[in-house]
Amino acid sequence: MRLAERARARGPNGRCLAVVAVSTTFALLGGCSSSSHEAAPPLPVVQQTSTTASAIGLVDSLQEAFIRVVDRVRPSVVQISTTNGLGSGVVLDSAGNIVTNAHVVGDATTFEVTLADGRTMPATLVGAYVPDDLAVIRVSSPTLPPPATFGDSAALQVGEITLAIGNPLGLASSVTEGIVSFNGRTVSEANGAILPAMVQTSAPINPGNSGGALADLDGRVIGIPTLAANDTQNGGAAAGIGFAIPSNTVKLIAGQLAATGTVSNTGRAALGIRGASAVSATGVTGGVIVAATEPHGAANRAGITAGDVITAVGDRQTPTLAALLDILSVLRPGDAVTVTVLRSGASRSVAVTLGELPAS
Repeated sequence: MRLAERARARGPNGRCLAVVAVSTTFALLGGCSSSSHEAAPPLPVVQQTSTTASAIGLVDSLQEAFIRVVDRVRPSVVQISTTNGLGSGVVLDSAGNIVTNAHVVGDATTFEVTLADGRTMPATLVGAYVPDDLAVIRVSSPTLPPPATFGDSAALQVGEITLAIGNPLGLASSVTEGIVSFNGRTVSEANGAILPAMVQTSAPINPGNSGGALADLDGRVIGIPTLAANDTQNGGAAAGIGFAIPSNTVKLIAGQLAATGTVSNTGRAALGIRGASAVSATGVTGGVIVAATEPHGAANRAGITAGDVITAVGDRQTPTLAALLDILSVLRPGDAVTVTVLRSGASRSVAVTLGELPAS
């Protein structure tokens, strides 16, 4: 029992000192006892071993899930080469259609597509829709990989694990991982396009990832990576903040492009005006001045006229044209809204039923 006695030593103030004594076969943890000859209970080593094994099992399961997703999705992700650079694309269907970003195709009409297995083949442009930054190109090869499965982006939960698969910086079939950081973010591109309902992810998005796949752990494509946020203070891309066009938008727009090369149902609301930010003599913006209304458009039908200044839609202020476009981007054709306008210095509320953003 000398081992146990050493383990129950007391300090100079009489308090019990917890000392671990280790032998080659067992360990005892000294407890505070009135008798120096009572053995302390053993550590629950079985429970610790069980917990450790459970944690290792979870890590192994997650790793296996990652591998399954990559094995399932990566063959459907291709590299797209133009005279201006590289991007990515996702096999959309068995007819040879590949969906990518409109900014990846740019002004090009012919492309070289490289598959994950290294094969290359020519492709041609089917159609592009710049307002949603989507395009479809087509290859004639009968031996394309199977098309990707597109999920329901509206059902995404913040915190879900995501894998971005593409060709960043020309590094073919690269994979990065992260989570869904936000679902439904409205962002703008350098060309002025307003992209609604975007999936924000912490999976790194680098040049060349554009047009690739953002997948969930079930191997479904839930977005098309499109751009990374810019760090306006320090310059360059902001780490861990990337955006993907939601899969529901991809299914709506790319399906029409593949079928006809054009988009007739945009699914996006429109007020039917041409306007600009109204700026005071002191340089302060105070609304959107209406330059003209489209005949039979939503604003025209509601009685909004040229010269009116739109200051709010519903309970949201519209100090600039960008703010107005941001509000409209999350509304739908047919939605009834109240538009506040200034006319001859007086504020009035106008009931408007929104129209649909035209395809061009």
